[in-house]
Amino acid sequence: MLNMTCLLTRDLQPIPQVRVFSQSVYHHLITVDCISLCSGRRSSERRFHGAVVLCLGLLSVFLLAGLISLGVHYSTRGSDADLSTIKANLTERLQASDNKLSSVSAERDLLNASLTEKTKELDKLQSLSKEKKTCPAGWTMFSSACYLLSGGTGSWDEGREDCRNRGAHLVMIDSVKEQTFLFGFTKKRTWIGLNDKDVEGTWKWIDGTPLTLMNWAETQPDNGGGDPKFGKEDCAHIIPDITRWNDLSCESAMPWICEKIA
Repeated sequence: MLNMTCLLTRDLQPIPQVRVFSQSVYHHLITVDCISLCSGRRSSERRFHGAVVLCLGLLSVFLLAGLISLGVHYSTRGSDADLSTIKANLTERLQASDNKLSSVSAERDLLNASLTEKTKELDKLQSLSKEKKTCPAGWTMFSSACYLLSGGTGSWDEGREDCRNRGAHLVMIDSVKEQTFLFGFTKKRTWIGLNDKDVEGTWKWIDGTPLTLMNWAETQPDNGGGDPKFGKEDCAHIIPDITRWNDLSCESAMPWICEKIA
């Protein structure tokens, strides 16, 4: 390039203006050529770098897609394995529960059958027991118990002793039905097995059972109302004509009712 420049310069010396012009044009052409060459090189380098970057980007995308696919694949396989294991465990437990339920059902059926059989036997025994239950001569049966109204009169203690000698006790009232029966059993004021001898105002049956069912007459019990002529009233009797109870001195004379199990 330099030789060409010198040659052109030498040949154009006789014409200064032309030479100057030619040199200007020449230098301009050289400058343009260099700029074009440099620009072409830079454009090529930019296109090359852009292509490299694009290829690397696409490669990264493909690699990322591959990694995601592999992850999903193995995750799905792992999930399927876990689900299979869980399903197997649940199936095994369900089968064990069914077996246990079947065993319990069988035991329940056996117990029901046994209970039914025992109930039949009990009903039969109760039926035979009722058929065999009787009261001694002179005694009256009511609800599996025998009752005897004394033929004479006496104090509360005498009545208690008489009943003991007969293998019985002064009557104890524990139901409304029994009370109604007794009011029809005697028409006289009659001793019953109720007293407050131990503690005034604390009434108990002859076997020590606390009083629950009560049917006292109005204002009773009053322990004689404080009148000396009545004394202490620690024993109870029934009054059939008003179907009520009353307290009275244990020394008073009246009939009594004995009770015993048939």
